[in-house]
Amino acid sequence: MPLKKSPGGSIFPYYYKGGELFGAHYGSFFDEEEALLKRMHAEEEFLLETSGRLPYWIDFYESRLTERVLIEFSKSIDRMQGHITKLAIVGCSSRDRKRLQQLAKKAGVEFMIPLRFFSDPEEAKTWLVSESK
Repeated sequence: MPLKKSPGGSIFPYYYKGGELFGAHYGSFFDEEEALLKRMHAEEEFLLETSGRLPYWIDFYESRLTERVLIEFSKSIDRMQGHITKLAIVGCSSRDRKRLQQLAKKAGVEFMIPLRFFSDPEEAKTWLVSESK
């Protein structure tokens, strides 16, 4: 059976340390806001078409997180919350973390799933497959 891949090329599901997760690569878009938003919507559609709930890992390395990107991201996560058990975000500056939380609140989005920010992708994935929230 061929491996299933997300629109961004991630193996689905991704197996890590005995657990499964879904990884989305929103990194390396630099100033290409439209391309990043297109990827974000494609990954959302892909995840919503899958069955079950999985931990979700997102990397934003080398992508400029504009207000529009952060608002659309928070709305996207809001729509997917029923499919996500935990959310790990990697590659956000502390400034962008605060902006995401402020803009999500402004957009009326409340994250009902455990959410943590990481600088190390391995720590993020380890947390996602662990039993703790």
